[in-house]
Parts: sequence; structure tokens; C-alpha cells
Amino acid sequence: MNPSPNSPISAATSPLAGPAPTVSSVSPSSGSTAGGTGVTITGTGFTGATAVRFGATAASGCTVNSDTRITAVAPAGTGAVQVTVTTPGGTSAQFVVYGYATVPAPTLTSVSPTSGPVAGGNTVTLTGSGLTNATAVRFGGTAATSFTVVSDIHITAVAPAGTGTVQITVATRGGAGDGISYAYAALPVASGVSPDQGPTSGGNTVALTGTGFTGATAVLFGATAALSFTVVSATQITAVAPPGSAGPASVNVTAPAGISAAGPSYFYVNAPVLSGVSPSSGPLAGGNTATLTGSHLIEATAVRFGATSAASFTAVSDTRLTAQAPPGSAGSTRITVTTAGGTSNPIPYGYLVAPTLSAVSPTQGSLAGGDSATLTGTNLTQTTAVLFGAVRAAFTVVSDTHIVATAPSGTAGPVGVSVVTPGGTSPAVAYARVAPPTI
Repeated sequence: MNPSPNSPISAATSPLAGPAPTVSSVSPSSGSTAGGTGVTITGTGFTGATAVRFGATAASGCTVNSDTRITAVAPAGTGAVQVTVTTPGGTSAQFVVYGYATVPAPTLTSVSPTSGPVAGGNTVTLTGSGLTNATAVRFGGTAATSFTVVSDIHITAVAPAGTGTVQITVATRGGAGDGISYAYAALPVASGVSPDQGPTSGGNTVALTGTGFTGATAVLFGATAALSFTVVSATQITAVAPPGSAGPASVNVTAPAGISAAGPSYFYVNAPVLSGVSPSSGPLAGGNTATLTGSHLIEATAVRFGATSAASFTAVSDTRLTAQAPPGSAGSTRITVTTAGGTSNPIPYGYLVAPTLSAVSPTQGSLAGGDSATLTGTNLTQTTAVLFGAVRAAFTVVSDTHIVATAPSGTAGPVGVSVVTPGGTSPAVAYARVAPPTI
């Protein structure tokens, strides 16, 4: 039975021999004296071919692709030899020459990157010499998915899947040179980030934990690269967070083996904003409760009156926070709130000296009340109450040193008059209620 196109050559012959084959070309027309070069032979009458010879030596790996094309692997040899094809019709007679030459084997000096994922698919660049006529690139025993000869000293190749450390080799007509090491590595894994939140402005430093960080080339917060990063070890990286939009962002690490997947979430937090405080002042001794209003207050980590932390604070909601004022010095200070998103704008708060009373005039009034009394003292401007004993009186602040109050009714006898301001309560001065004379 005659071999059909696209089948290996066999020694079978046909009783119906046709005309002898002709050979018109061989490509490439030369190769290494060591043999092993793949060649394509073109001509006519190749169907049923039983042998391909380079001089007197049979080629190996011969395949009849069609009646006009055969592929074969050149055997070892020297000098210039005639390439012939034999079929049942005879042996070709055309003088088609194939030249043997001493072609140096290719050399490889470097590969970049030096490692990649076990799944392959990444592109590596090989550097060396004698690479122009490369016919194959292999990672260990596995052919590259594809390769491109860039120049005589550079080849780019797409790595196949693999494991462990393998030798990359390049085959040319001069043979396959010494290999260069390439490591298959597992993808990096980012498992933790601390702290796990920060300001939308970025700039804070976080610590990433995981595996496979050696040789990391990037740290990504979402799609944005970290401002900078340092590989501390194969399991830890420190990175400076870039700016981002409020909300979660997945943190991932890119290494020679590839990029980690499903990294830990890092939350971008808006900076807090303060719009008001009530009351806006308090005593030097502190201890009073101030209610702060604004936005993004729910995750407050600190409240400060100037440089002093509040005695305590409670985030009631994202827009409301209560804080116990610490002791302070007379005058104005500024309140700020800090969260993971940063520190708020400052708002003013006043520390007030407690009021004093030195006199009340007149010093007595009727049991029925309604008498006008002038109070003299200091720090009276922000008076919020005038007390005759425990009873509140109507009053008018005349100046920081004078108040006019209307005495309330009461029982006969002395009563202490005091003034209340955000700075505290004054010591009391005596005022007497006197019953009217009887007739």
C-alpha cells in the first residue's frame, strides 16, 4: 500500500510505479554537522515516497505532507550533499544541494523574569547569542506556548504550565545550548492588612501579611498602586496607601509568579467634619458635657480640647458626639475629632472663670417678691441663671460686673443669692425676705 499524504514514509511499494519524483528545493538549505535540523523538501511525485536521503544517509522523521511537500529531519553529515527522494517510481535525479556547516549552539545568559506562575501564560525575555534561527524554546521538557525571535540576542516566549525549577533551552540548527534556570512559583497570597482602614487622602502606612511576597513588584489598593512599599520578608510587606474613594478596596500583591487574588479589604474613610458644639464654653475644671455635631463622627478614636484629650466621649451617631471636657486654662481653645479618616476641622470652645458676687442691693425685700435687686461681681456676662436659694429669678445682664434681678417670693428669713454661668456657680451673698409690719 502506498503512503498517503500527511503520513510517515514507509518501505511499502506499489506494483503500479509512476514516474520518478523530482526535487526542486530544500529549506533551509544548510544545517549543523550534528544533524537534527528540520527541513522542508518541495517537488513533485512524492506520494508513496519510501525514503529521503542526504547524500547516502537516510533522513529521519520524514512525513509526506502532500504530493509536492515532505518534511524531514536532516541526519548528521559534512560538506555539501545531494538531497533525494525515492518512490516506487524511482529516485529523484535533480542536483539539489544541502550544505553541512559547523553552526555554533545558541547560548543563554539571562531570563527575565526568573520565575512565574505554575499556570504559565506569562511572557519571559531570553537573552543570549545565536538565537536568530531558533526552532524551539523549551521549559524543561515542555515547549513554550509560543515564542518570537526579536534578534540574534533576544527571544520572547510565553511560558507553559509547570512546577519547580526547570532549565529553559533554545534549539537552533546548531543544536540546543546550555539551559538557564527558571522557577515555577505559587501566586502570592495577601491574607491580612493592618490597619484595615485609613483616610481617603492616603499617605498612611499599612502592614500586609501573607505568602509568596519575595520579589514583589507592586502592591495594589483596588486598581491603584501603593505610593511606596517595602518587602520585609516572604510573608510581610509594608506599604503606603494611595488616595482612594470612600469605601472598601481589595489589597493585592504582584510578584513574578503573578498577582494575588481576593486580597483583604481596606476601607477608605472620610475625614470627620465639625459644625458646632453646645455649650460652646465651660468651667476651668472641666467635667461638663459638650455635644458636638457634624459628619463622619461615628468611628471617632479621639476628641481633643486643644492638646488635651476629652475625659471621655461617646459617638451617638455619625452626626452627633458627646464629650466630657477636660480641665483647661481661661480663654479659647479648639476642639477636634480624630477618626481613621483623619482629624476634623477645629471649632472654638471657651474655658471660663467662675463668676463671683460681692454685693446685692438692696439686701432685703418683701415676702411677696417682685423687688428689684442689683447684683455686683465679676464674670457675669454669660449668666444663665440667678438663684435666690433654689428658686430661679428673672434677670437682666447689665455688664460683666452687674446684673439686675427680680426677687421671687419666698418665706421670711435670709436666702443665698448666686449666679450660674458656663464657668460655674458663684458663692452666694445674703439677701433677706422681710414680712411687712403689722398695724
